[in-house]
Amino acid sequence: MNRIKEVLGTKGITQKWLAKQMGKSYNMVNSYAQNRRQPSLEDLYKIAEILDVEVNELLIERKEL
Repeated sequence: MNRIKEVLGTKGITQKWLAKQMGKSYNMVNSYAQNRRQPSLEDLYKIAEILDVEVNELLIERKEL
């Protein structure tokens, strides 16, 4: 599970903008944000870099589930 949607909201960034920065479709980024699909590790690191956050800020700890 991830916190991509929460981090985007906190930073005031849209999923469309993130999709464009990543070179991915809006539908793919939306799937990540809605936790219907999980990004690869490579994409997770790319998202963290674009959003200027640590990777662990994008993840939900297992004990929180």
